Amino acid sequence: MALTVRWSLEAEEAFDRIIEYLENNWTEKEIQNFVRKTHMVIGQIENNPYQFKASRFHEIRKAVITRHNSLFYFVNEDDGLVELYAFWDNRQDDKNAPY
Repeated sequence: MALTVRWSLEAEEAFDRIIEYLENNWTEKEIQNFVRKTHMVIGQIENNPYQFKASRFHEIRKAVITRHNSLFYFVNEDDGLVELYAFWDNRQDDKNAPY
C-alpha cells in the first residue's frame, strides 16, 4: 500500500530548522546523513504506514529518524495520504510532545 506523503507547514518549518542547526554546528556529512535517514523513513512510511508505533493520540504515529529526532504523522487511508505533522527533538520530555 503506497500512499502519497503531504508535509504540513509545521513539519516543513521544523525540518528547515533542523537543517539550519546542522549547517551551523555540524558538517555537510551529518546534514546528508540526516536528510538520507529522513527520506528513508518517509519511504518506509509510504509503503508500510503502520510499522511505527502509535503516539499517545492513537491515530498519530511516531517514527524515530535518529536518536535525536522523530517524526509525527497521520495515515489517512480514505484519501490515500500520509500527513507529516511535526518533527520532535527526542531529548525533550515526552510529556511535552505535541502528539
